[in-house]
Amino acid sequence: MKFYYVYILLCNDDSLYVGVTSNIDRRIMEHNAGKYQEAYTHSRRPVTLFFYQDFTDPNQAIEFEKKLKKWSRLKKQALIDGDFDRLQNLSECRNATHHKYKPDGEDVNE
Repeated sequence: MKFYYVYILLCNDDSLYVGVTSNIDRRIMEHNAGKYQEAYTHSRRPVTLFFYQDFTDPNQAIEFEKKLKKWSRLKKQALIDGDFDRLQNLSECRNATHHKYKPDGEDVNE
């Protein structure tokens, strides 16, 4: 069975990089070797693998990668730490129009 991996790297400048690959060992070596000069990680080497999740469906892996790329650093760190309570808290809608934040009886559409 073929696996696809979504991964988070810690870069030398303390930034986080999110990627997807079908061969995680090779890809980490490529990042650290600076194989692609135009890559985000090229000037931020060495990199360290902080997190990965495997998938059997490449489309699911790509969708998860896209989702992670939009996350804040705090949410990514909560995922890396396995702190799912914090991740859930960081994921909650904090919009003034969200049902948790409107006073009783107030219609959001008014």
